[in-house]
Amino acid sequence: MMTGPVVITGAGSGIGRALALVYAEAGRPLLLLGRSQQSLDATAEQARSRGAVVRAISVDIGHAELLDEIARVFAEEFGKIAIVIANAGISHGTLALEREDRPVFAEIIRTNLLGMDNTCSAFLPYLALDGRIAGIASVAGFRGLPGAAAYSASKAGVIAYLESLRLELKKRGTKVCCIAPGYIATPMTAENHYPMPWLMDPDKAARKMRRAIDRGQPWLVIPWQMALVGMILRLLPIALYDRLFMKIKGKARKNHGI
Repeated sequence: MMTGPVVITGAGSGIGRALALVYAEAGRPLLLLGRSQQSLDATAEQARSRGAVVRAISVDIGHAELLDEIARVFAEEFGKIAIVIANAGISHGTLALEREDRPVFAEIIRTNLLGMDNTCSAFLPYLALDGRIAGIASVAGFRGLPGAAAYSASKAGVIAYLESLRLELKKRGTKVCCIAPGYIATPMTAENHYPMPWLMDPDKAARKMRRAIDRGQPWLVIPWQMALVGMILRLLPIALYDRLFMKIKGKARKNHGI
């Protein structure tokens, strides 16, 4: 079992909050990052009740220089970091024919993909040589989904990014774990207005993720049914894939009036 400081982005809710609580142990330093200080404080309060030493900081992971400074200060206080979990992500439907979706597309790529690299590059200099980096991808990254071009592209990029990082850091002794969840019951999936097979409780998902991260497992798809579906999807011929998926209702688009 891995011990030592843990960093988690997107820790204010959903998978990030569940991971923070599954790693919250007596005396363990936790750095919780996210956009909403109020949500982070709620997670931090729960983690502290389990004995963890918590720092909760509101930050936009698109700002690399801010992350660099946060990483430096945290490492100065607590020493070498054991685990970095790049979990922060956003999800909205996008349509190429809707020009007003262009900034939404850019925001998704900036947060989900560029934000992951900002996180990893900021904390990697302070990571123990035998430490862990885990990134949260998605089964949506296996193949493109209608009405979700930005989200699918961002998660496909995350999968490729983490594979490259795994190879890059192998000689260093650092283990990189790519986690591709299916449907997890979080505020993000609550916005989906279509069937979500094998919807998983976030606490159960977090426990499975922790086991994979601590073991240094390079790849995890949860639940297991989605791993099987994912293998099949990647093997489907284009014509059959198009026939099955072109009529599926896509993700809800962002309300541009807000």
